[in-house]
Amino acid sequence: MKALPILSLMAGLIFAGCKKDEASTQKSSTAPGGNPVTAPVDYLEAAARAKQNAAKTVSSVGLDKAIQLFAANEGRYPKDLNELVRPDYLNAIPPPPAGMQYSYNPTNGVVKLVPK
Repeated sequence: MKALPILSLMAGLIFAGCKKDEASTQKSSTAPGGNPVTAPVDYLEAAARAKQNAAKTVSSVGLDKAIQLFAANEGRYPKDLNELVRPDYLNAIPPPPAGMQYSYNPTNGVVKLVPK
């Protein structure tokens, strides 16, 4: 008889302890800007940032490959990016993403996108 109240008390403590953990987990797992009302705006902002990052990557990777091909064929890095505009390498220098420009170092062949 005495075991039944002790078991129910222990079960109550266990359930009460679990309930507190769940509540604290919910509060801490909420991401910043996780408001359902602003979700469409947050999504569109994230999509715009992803598009800009992808444009940066695609633009710089194409130039990097052309620079490496030039260096392999010519034994040196191009003096400037315009030297890559040949039928063997590039038809034209791809335009940088909006608000960005290329920064090229001819000593090591590294091209970077930097803000204007």
